[in-house]
Amino acid sequence: MSIAKRLRGSLPLFVMAPSLTLIGVGVYGFIATTFVLSLTSSRMFPKFDFVGFDQYVRLFSNDRWHIAVHNMVIFGGLYMVLGTLLGLLLAIFIDQRIRAEGFFRTVYLYPMALSFVVTGVIWQWMLNPSLGIEKLLHDWGFVEAKFRWLVDPEWAIYTVVIAGVWQVTGFVMAIFLAGLRGVDTEILKAARVDGASPWKTYTRIIIPALRPAFMTVLVVEGNLAIKSYDLVIALTKGGPGISTELPSTFMYSTTFNRNDLALGASSAVIMLMTVAAIVIPYLYMELKDDKR
Repeated sequence: MSIAKRLRGSLPLFVMAPSLTLIGVGVYGFIATTFVLSLTSSRMFPKFDFVGFDQYVRLFSNDRWHIAVHNMVIFGGLYMVLGTLLGLLLAIFIDQRIRAEGFFRTVYLYPMALSFVVTGVIWQWMLNPSLGIEKLLHDWGFVEAKFRWLVDPEWAIYTVVIAGVWQVTGFVMAIFLAGLRGVDTEILKAARVDGASPWKTYTRIIIPALRPAFMTVLVVEGNLAIKSYDLVIALTKGGPGISTELPSTFMYSTTFNRNDLALGASSAVIMLMTVAAIVIPYLYMELKDDKR
C-alpha cells in the first residue's frame, strides 16, 4: 500500500484525535480524578492518602445528604411526571392543527430558551409574599389570602418543582409534537373507519407509538433533575434553612464552602452513578433497536 493511501486511511483518525483527546482528558480524566479523590481524606486541597470507602460511609450517615436525597425524590418525581404529562397534553392540543399554531408553539417553547438562573429569579419574584402572587391577591381585596410556599420549609421544595416544570414543559411538548407528526396517518384513518373513539385512538395507537419520545423525554428530564443547581440557588438558595437542599447543592457547598473535597467528590460520584443508571439502559435500548 502506498504512503498516500495510508495517509488517506489515517486522515479521519488525525482529524478526530484532538477532539478525542480533549474529551478523554476533560471528561473521563476528571471523572477518574473525582473518583480517586473520593477514596482519600482530602479537605481543602487534594491529598492522595487512600482511606477506602470511608467517605461514602460518612456521606450516607450525613443527615444533610439524607435531606438532599429526600428532596431529590420529591423534586425529580414531580418534575418528570408533571413535565411529561403537561408536555404531552400541550402537544396533543397543538397537533389539532389549531389557528396560530406557530405562535402557541413559540410561546410554550420560550421558557426553555431562558437560563435556569433567570427562571429561578422570575419565580422568586412571583412567589415572594411581599412582591408576587400573595401581594397581588391582597391588592385585589383578598386580604386573607396566603401563598407562602417560598418561605415555608415544608412547601419550599414544591416551588422548585413549579419553576422547573414551567421551564421544561415546552421542550417536552416539542419532542412529543415531533412524535405525533410522525405517526402513520393511514393507521389513524383505518381506526376512524373502524369506529374507534378519539380516546381509544390515543390510548391504543398514538401514545404507544410515542415510546421513543417518552424514553427521550424521561432521560432528558432525569438528567436535568439530578444536575439541578442554578435553579435552586437562584430561587431558594437551598433554604429556608436546608429545606430545598439537593445533591448538587450539597456537593457544591461541601466542596467549596465547607472545604471537604473528598466528601464532595463522593457525592459527585453518587450523582454520576445515578445519571448512568438512567442513560445506560436508554443507550442499550437504542442500540438494540438499531441492530433490529
